[in-house]
Amino acid sequence: MFNRRKNKLMKGTHANLSKGFITGSEKTDWHNNALWFLRAKRDMQRDTIPDWEKLRATAAAIKDHTLSRLPEYLQRFEENAIKNGIQVHWAWDDAELREITASILRENNAKSVVKSKSMLTEECGLNPYLEKEGFDVVDTDLGERIVQLRKEHPSHIVVPAIHLKKEEVSDTFHEKMNTEKGNSDPDYLASAAREALRKDFMRADAAITGVNFGVAESGTVVVCTNEGNADMGVHSKKTVIHCMGMEKLVPGYKELAVFTRLLARSATGQPVTVFTSHYRKPRPETTEHIIIVNNKRTDIFEDPEFRQAMRCIRCGACMNTCPVYRRSGGHSYHHTVPGPIGSVLAPFYGKEKNKDLPFASTLCGSCNNVCPVKIDLAGLLYRWRQKLTDETSPDLSKKIGMDIGSKILKSRTTYSLATRAFRWVPGSVLQSGLNPWNVTAKNGHKERIFPDVPGESFREWYKKNQE
Repeated sequence: MFNRRKNKLMKGTHANLSKGFITGSEKTDWHNNALWFLRAKRDMQRDTIPDWEKLRATAAAIKDHTLSRLPEYLQRFEENAIKNGIQVHWAWDDAELREITASILRENNAKSVVKSKSMLTEECGLNPYLEKEGFDVVDTDLGERIVQLRKEHPSHIVVPAIHLKKEEVSDTFHEKMNTEKGNSDPDYLASAAREALRKDFMRADAAITGVNFGVAESGTVVVCTNEGNADMGVHSKKTVIHCMGMEKLVPGYKELAVFTRLLARSATGQPVTVFTSHYRKPRPETTEHIIIVNNKRTDIFEDPEFRQAMRCIRCGACMNTCPVYRRSGGHSYHHTVPGPIGSVLAPFYGKEKNKDLPFASTLCGSCNNVCPVKIDLAGLLYRWRQKLTDETSPDLSKKIGMDIGSKILKSRTTYSLATRAFRWVPGSVLQSGLNPWNVTAKNGHKERIFPDVPGESFREWYKKNQE
């Protein structure tokens, strides 16, 4: 931790994200309901744990303790991993992660890679870099594979293809994998993906995984999946690379148990993921590597106001409950991690280009209520609004809109006249992004269809029907 490489570690750009916006009220309602289904399952699981709130408080305390001694735990983790026969690397930023990964693959004469889900490598743009360098990279998580075939980015950190209906997946598989046209049966599509991925597993030379937790006391990395794809890669390849954000550490197995009880319940409403895999020692004749990545994490670590954001275990619960995310979709956030937690993290990766994201929230506090590590997401978003207003260039359209809106809302008569006049505004004007506060209006108005303006206001309706 204290040599040049490791001291340097304690700092990125994110990949440019595709614009796969949700279009139309029907698709929006469907997306909203799909995510609320996950939120409802989470609530059902919460109700089966009598000490749920105590569990959340314990998890928050463990994370705060670990962060307070992060250099010590990182050093302990590295020492134990090396004792286990694993090679440990330190990546200061996204570029260094990419370079280290490519170097390991070249040293081991690997040309093709099977990769399990990793939002860290997505954040660091690893896939396009490796492809540019001549490597064949296949994402083996089903959702990740779907969006990879479509040349899109994940719209959610746990369910990356949640923005797609089965009919859209069917069309993609028919185009890319020659499946039966129009057959959108989930079993058929899953079987087709399984058959294709088995061939990819067989021919690949190396495996890359993300990391859910790193256990300092043993040097173990823990990967949680529902498909077993990480295990298939790790157990069949002689070159294995685990990419781990430095905030993923927990002190020991006792603390790990707290988070494995919380993660799947918060993410998908499961008691536990189907596979919770512990990788400690490489198999005989196998080289295993762990790349510990900073990429702006020390900027967050060193900010006392926002350090609590490093508690995040990437469960996605805040996205499943957020009314803005549920109706706008992950691609509208133009940052690797969308939703409330993404909007808290994004300004650290560029205040000017991400200054709109903390405003893409109602501050309703629902994200606070579901966060398994009790991050005050609404409070952090509100604080970012204050800081970004002071520290970034003013948004002229927003200022004009706020000034006009303030004058209209101060007078009942003016407000009534304005709402009547608004009904005569052509739909094309609304479609061009009249609302500067709506992140989807600003970035995706060409694809997003605005609803029709009501024929009368509620006040007019009530006056007409009050008897």
